[in-house]
Amino acid sequence: MDTYALATSLAVDYPVLNIFWTMLELFLWILWFFLLFKIITDIFRSHDIGGWGKAGWLVLVIFLPLIGILVYLIARGQGMGKRDLEQAQQADAALRAYIREAAATPTATPAATPARTPAATPAAGAAGGGGGRGHVEDLARLADLRDRGAISDEEYQRAKEKLLM
Repeated sequence: MDTYALATSLAVDYPVLNIFWTMLELFLWILWFFLLFKIITDIFRSHDIGGWGKAGWLVLVIFLPLIGILVYLIARGQGMGKRDLEQAQQADAALRAYIREAAATPTATPAATPARTPAATPAAGAAGGGGGRGHVEDLARLADLRDRGAISDEEYQRAKEKLLM
């Protein structure tokens, strides 16, 4: 049998409607597993039910999936969006706190290397490399370094002039 005859026999055996039906089945399976994992994640994320309640819901969803998912969506579906929102807000707050902490922490301590801190380096302050701080904060840090004796008055004046340029 030649390749053309084989290709046409395969095309006849699997019509276009079956291709669409297979694609629909695949889409529905993906949708089903997405919903299943979303509900299992919500069960474990929920703080208002205890361990035995979570175990019960999990057993129901795993061993009787169609009934379990439908009952879960009817009983607790309204709170799923709220729990998702709370989790997203907590993650956002944690990220913002980490960024604030990382931006506020200098790479070196002023006592160890006073000339290398962002506030004591005039080019860093003038170029905007101070981590997004304003000139007022940079000037306050320079004054603090001068008051502690980390930089001399001459270094303070030079850094202040370059910062204000």
